[in-house]
Amino acid sequence: QVQLVESGGGLVQAGDSLRLSCAASGRTFRDYTMGWFRQAPGKERQFVSQIPWSGEPTRYANSVKGRFTISIDNAKNTVSLQMNSLKPDDTAIYYCAAGTRNVYGIYAWDYWGQGTRVTVSS
Repeated sequence: QVQLVESGGGLVQAGDSLRLSCAASGRTFRDYTMGWFRQAPGKERQFVSQIPWSGEPTRYANSVKGRFTISIDNAKNTVSLQMNSLKPDDTAIYYCAAGTRNVYGIYAWDYWGQGTRVTVSS
């Protein structure tokens, strides 16, 4: 089992920055790739970024590339998402996830945190 706890959400203005963190625990959490997803009101959950515990390679959704940075802190067992130049369209509940890749290169996200709300006002 893997437990994930997000923190760092809040209400900010457009152009501001925010940093989300996800604390991972459990016996096998290092076996998983870590990811961030988000779900805006009335929309489906969408991929934001992912990173393995080794730190590379990282991957980003086109909508956040150049503005968001995902990182790993192995000493603290946390994965963070630094979000800069925030836009109202970034408003969503952000979820941390732990997943594995199958032989076809497709990820299955097995564990999820409870989510943290990010609201960006215009």
